[in-house]
Amino acid sequence: MTTHSAPKKNVKFPRAFWTANFMELLERAAFYGFYIAITLYLTDRVGFTDKETGYVAGAFVALLYFLPPFLGAVSDRIGFKNGLVTAFALLTIGYSVLGIYHSKAVVVATLAVIAVGGAFIKPLITGSITKLTTEDTRARGFALFYWIVNIGSFSGKTFVPFIRIGLGLDYVNFFSAAMSGIALLFALFAFKQDESERSTKSLRDVLHSFRKVVTNPRIMALILIVSGFWTTQFQLYATMPKYVIRLLGESARPEWIANVNPLIVVLFVVLITKLMSKRKAATSIFIGMMLVPAAAFIISMGQAMEGAIGSSISVFGLFSAHPLVITLVVGIALQGFAESFISPRYLEYFSRLAPKGEEGVYLGFSYLYSFFAAIAGFILSGYLLDRYCPDPKTLPAGLTAIERALYYEHAYQIWYYFIAIGLFAAASLLVFAFVTQRNDKRLVSPVPEAEHA
Repeated sequence: MTTHSAPKKNVKFPRAFWTANFMELLERAAFYGFYIAITLYLTDRVGFTDKETGYVAGAFVALLYFLPPFLGAVSDRIGFKNGLVTAFALLTIGYSVLGIYHSKAVVVATLAVIAVGGAFIKPLITGSITKLTTEDTRARGFALFYWIVNIGSFSGKTFVPFIRIGLGLDYVNFFSAAMSGIALLFALFAFKQDESERSTKSLRDVLHSFRKVVTNPRIMALILIVSGFWTTQFQLYATMPKYVIRLLGESARPEWIANVNPLIVVLFVVLITKLMSKRKAATSIFIGMMLVPAAAFIISMGQAMEGAIGSSISVFGLFSAHPLVITLVVGIALQGFAESFISPRYLEYFSRLAPKGEEGVYLGFSYLYSFFAAIAGFILSGYLLDRYCPDPKTLPAGLTAIERALYYEHAYQIWYYFIAIGLFAAASLLVFAFVTQRNDKRLVSPVPEAEHA
């Protein structure tokens, strides 16, 4: 008797699924193209000092990560399509305004508008993917979504250097406005979705969940510890662009260097997650945490390498690169591996620490670490750049090349601060894991019987 294997199912997604993903690709290209240049724009075009830029950019990024749970409740009320149209309209207008007007008050207000638009997008697109997939297709659907997010991030940062160097920083904003405008057209005319079922979660419900999270010491401790990793990770956007351009010149391309991070994550996150699947989530996170100070140390070695072997290193005889670029690429690649160890297991660890039956309530605010990391990372970056790698416009006029170089000879020390932050975060995680495990064992262990007198 012959046996026939079950035919393979062809996984098909509705048209709206692909439309939502394409809009996400455009939004990510717009955002990361703008994001990689945000500190350059605020300092070089708007006129903020490095310290002021740290505060403004930190508030913008923090708001972007804080608002999604609250705006998710709003979008549930007004409908996904209306929410997407609102979000992309805000982004298109916001990016356009930044390209035209440069007064500090207008820029700060416009960044708030962009933060609201971007925060709308996060729950809307992920919510759309959830609604447009079934239990059988959801895992594949979100895998495709994850790849598309990274393709958008990679492509935005790939094209932006040509725009920034060839046309100027204003045109980076116009690029982002164009991408958002195209997405707006798709939201208006191509996106259709059955919205008969809507969530009834109100803003009051979200505020209640938020209060539960911030009053839970265990959860908040984990969020603050993980924010140590992301404080360093955010330096890809807070410190690295200015660091590279001020040391290597306006023709340098920090955008391409930053692309090493998503490239490593896309290539290795699945493999690393599989290799670590039998290990505890805390173990995987700790390994990632230990890679962070190693990455910062490697980045800090660029200037020392330049002093020892010159301004050009042959890479396997294929091409030559500046030592600063090589150490940044290696260090950022290591950060990509760190992210691959940390991010997939963080939500698992977070959900295990949440009270039983309330995991969903707590997971809505699991990304609060980005809020704290943005504030700490960007503000600290502003002060460190001002001290070790200052804005050329603030230097005395008429300096010779040698005199100017003296102001930047200790720029590498910026990364020592992030070595310290990384080591402290890793040590804190060890203590946290030990304390929580010990307390959990006490709670489940039986009460010992009274000893005989």
